[in-house]
Amino acid sequence: MKEYLNYSLLSHNTFGVEAKCDRFLEFSSTADAVEVASQLRHSDSDLLIIGSGSNLLLTGDFKGIVVHSAIAGIEDLGHCQIKCGSGVLWDDVVDYCVNHNLYGAENLSIIPGEVGASAVQNIGAYGAEASDLIVEVEAVEISTGKVCLIPKSECHYAYRQSRFKQEWRNKYLVTHVTYQLSDTFSPRLDYGNIRAKLAEKGISNPSAADLRQVVIDIRNAKLPDPKVQGNAGSFFMNPIVSRQTYEQLAERYPAMPHYTIDADHEKIPAGWMIDQCGWKGKALGRAGVHDKQALVLVNLGGAKGEDVVNLCNAIRKDVKTRFGITIYPEVNIR
Repeated sequence: MKEYLNYSLLSHNTFGVEAKCDRFLEFSSTADAVEVASQLRHSDSDLLIIGSGSNLLLTGDFKGIVVHSAIAGIEDLGHCQIKCGSGVLWDDVVDYCVNHNLYGAENLSIIPGEVGASAVQNIGAYGAEASDLIVEVEAVEISTGKVCLIPKSECHYAYRQSRFKQEWRNKYLVTHVTYQLSDTFSPRLDYGNIRAKLAEKGISNPSAADLRQVVIDIRNAKLPDPKVQGNAGSFFMNPIVSRQTYEQLAERYPAMPHYTIDADHEKIPAGWMIDQCGWKGKALGRAGVHDKQALVLVNLGGAKGEDVVNLCNAIRKDVKTRFGITIYPEVNIR
């Protein structure tokens, strides 16, 4: 276990915001996590559990304890199951799967973040979600130090949601996640412009490696590299609205993109609405909206967390005024 005081979090948030925490604890094993839990039980400080900081916006110094997992390793359990340390980079898991003929994670390529965050956030892209693959989550209960094996059914996964984000917030330290893959490749190509990009490459019968590369190309083309321009990827969640609301909007905006959730609900891309409000490529102070993807807010240089929050609030107000829909940040604002 590592411990640092008055620790800079600059390298732990992809927005590139300078902030410090009073105390930083990092565990590298389940035993370490049990020890960290013991220390947390004897502290009345505020707690923030982070991954790689790719879904985090800091609005100032954190007056409390920040905890991070550095548990490494990918273990092949057989029967197309793998058990991954919560500190493993998520894209390393996808790469491992493709290279070992384990299928089902290809559409989730190059999503920033770590394994632990995949279980908390239920990361997703191009018609796939982490919860499609998760079997169980191993975690240390902070209040008792007990190592728990939590089946997927108890995590209550939904779009970008889980109990870890709700009633279980700051209750567990995730140590490992077990995923179920498949030995049969069944590509999902009908989300976004995957088919079009494959066609551009002259690929009609893609392999898993082909699909992974196309997803990487698409994401790299529209998402800025946080090493070059600070950002947290998609800043807002795509709203899910009632069929009635969708039909009313579709009358006004016949070209509005949408994705059917079920007979009663449709998902409308928040990025499209933000673009319609004229925000793509625009700035408010030192924070701006990316010129290629309106769902992404960026640090234009020297932005503070409050600059990004002000931009976020201005965008939400305009979307609400024009479409009557409230959009919510996907990013954890602290």
